[in-house]
Amino acid sequence: MSGPTSDNWRVTIRRRLFFAAALFVLWATGIQARLVYLQVHRHADLEARAENQSARTIPVSAKRGDILDRHGRVLAYSVESESVYAVPPDIDDPAKAAAALCGALGDCSPKDREALVTRLRQKRAFAYVRRQVSPEQAKRIANLKLNGVDFMKEDRRFYPKRELAAQVLGFVGVENKGLAGLESAYDSQISGTQGKMLYERDARGHRFSRLERPPTAGATVELTIDEYLQHIAERELRDAVSRNRASAGTVVVMDPHTGEILALANEPTFNPNVFADSEPEQRRNRAVQDLYEPGSTFKVVTASAALEEHLFGVDQMIDASGGRIKIGSRVIPDTHDYGVLSFTDVIVKSSNVGAIRIGLQLGAERLGLYARRFGFGRALSPDFPSETAGILWDPARLDTSALASMSMGYQVGVTPLQMVAAVSSVANGGQLIQPRVVRALIREGKRHEVKPTVLGRTIDAETSATLTGIMEQVVERGTATYAQIDGYTIAGKTGTAHKLVNGRYSNTDYFASFVGFLPSKDPVVAIIVVLDSPHAVGHFGGPIAGPVFQRIGQAALRHFGVAPTLNAPSPVLVARRGMPSDDRPTNIVREATIVPVGAPGSVQVLPDFRGLSAREVVRTLTKMGLSVRLHGSGVVSAQAPPAGTSIDSGRTCDLWLERAPVAVASLAPEQ
Repeated sequence: MSGPTSDNWRVTIRRRLFFAAALFVLWATGIQARLVYLQVHRHADLEARAENQSARTIPVSAKRGDILDRHGRVLAYSVESESVYAVPPDIDDPAKAAAALCGALGDCSPKDREALVTRLRQKRAFAYVRRQVSPEQAKRIANLKLNGVDFMKEDRRFYPKRELAAQVLGFVGVENKGLAGLESAYDSQISGTQGKMLYERDARGHRFSRLERPPTAGATVELTIDEYLQHIAERELRDAVSRNRASAGTVVVMDPHTGEILALANEPTFNPNVFADSEPEQRRNRAVQDLYEPGSTFKVVTASAALEEHLFGVDQMIDASGGRIKIGSRVIPDTHDYGVLSFTDVIVKSSNVGAIRIGLQLGAERLGLYARRFGFGRALSPDFPSETAGILWDPARLDTSALASMSMGYQVGVTPLQMVAAVSSVANGGQLIQPRVVRALIREGKRHEVKPTVLGRTIDAETSATLTGIMEQVVERGTATYAQIDGYTIAGKTGTAHKLVNGRYSNTDYFASFVGFLPSKDPVVAIIVVLDSPHAVGHFGGPIAGPVFQRIGQAALRHFGVAPTLNAPSPVLVARRGMPSDDRPTNIVREATIVPVGAPGSVQVLPDFRGLSAREVVRTLTKMGLSVRLHGSGVVSAQAPPAGTSIDSGRTCDLWLERAPVAVASLAPEQ
């Protein structure tokens, strides 16, 4: 066809082709622009959304290391438990799902249900429903078969001995983080390194998973605590608090040579498995957090300073007559009118007037110096971050009245741990050893032991020996006769202090305490007992805290197999050191060695002991392998067998003691 009609048709075709091409170009340009926008400008956002729709990354808690006692007995470990989580975008009806979940859990309050609905409505890809559910709860939730709800394994901390050493161990929260005690102090070592779990889904929503980064287990912590002694300490303390109607109490048992804490008990206490059910008062570690004025136990420091500075001899007489002393306008009473006492008897009878006279002779600067040397006024142990440093005044701020108070154990705030560490330095010859409750860390099968640390010297060995002899007499014939244990020499000091209540000293509330070590010659333990506000019968440290010390001390001597040091029977039944004692559970095998008196040994010649102190003679006879039987107190006046006698090792020597006559050096009362 030709003509105008044909030309019009061609023009129409070209126009249509041009229009179609223009549309195609515009469409292609739009597609390219969209691709550029999506792949460049929104690349990160879309990638994150794709990742969120197909994969879930969930943190995986590391397995916490175990906590063991010094013999490897487990005190804390972790067990696997189920935790329930949700993927909120996958849940169609959050309110309905929350109602079903609460029904399966069985213990949701209306507030808990509302909080769960809120979590299920959020746009986040992960939300916890409930951490560490019981097996029964997990089974009921699984039977619901809710879309968007799943389980993951988490570790839950478990304390098999319940309340045993609760304040020492502390506890762990649901986030697998230590919240108190050693669980908190050593959290970075115990907790290990967190891992990650990657969950992926296919196009149909079916889930599969792979472990992206496995967690690393934490270190095992071996403690210095002895489970048996810890049990004994807690049992005796609990009984004493109940029997004396005290508001609280503390016991610390320590190895005076290494600073290792063998037992640390507090009453009241709590069960760390259900720590949320307890009160803060129950969870507090009173041994390192509570301050108290030690009263007469602090006279050990006053006496040590006086002896070390050579201001007094043990037999020097001090005027304590009148039963009171006036310091300015203040009158300080004694428990009795003792008259004139020797330096030794000031400590043995715990005379306040005598101690004040010693303190005034020392002066504030020297007494403050020795108090600092003995560890007061500072935190001592790295194992207790919550440890209180205590209160120790600058000597320049102590007037005569304050110095008098400090000399007899007031005007200074201490912790039970500080007090037992101070007396331990007397027991070990004059070294202040850092108290520790962690014995070793075990990582990947390697044991990293914590070595004892000497913080400084308090007094020299001679002063230590002299003071030990005085403290022996405190137990033998002084205020601490309730702490005596047949067959053993014990060194100790009682303390009774008015409690400060609302800024005033109470006449009804007291701290009754006893601190000492045994056996006194080669001590295996130092023990402090502090009872807060006993209200049954009496409030003095000797009859209140002394019996607790005695019972714990007896158990420790049996536990470590320590042979009697005085008046040993024949034959002597001695448990081998480190073996379980008669009080141990019956499923533990016990061993014993019969050590007969008079066993074959070298023949030795007895020296003349007359005029020597009992301590010097006992030390000499112990080195000779002989047993000792004492009669009376003071210095040796007679002995049997007599001097020059040949005697086999293992035999017994009898000593008769008398008080030696001494000159009186009277000190005039302070005006």
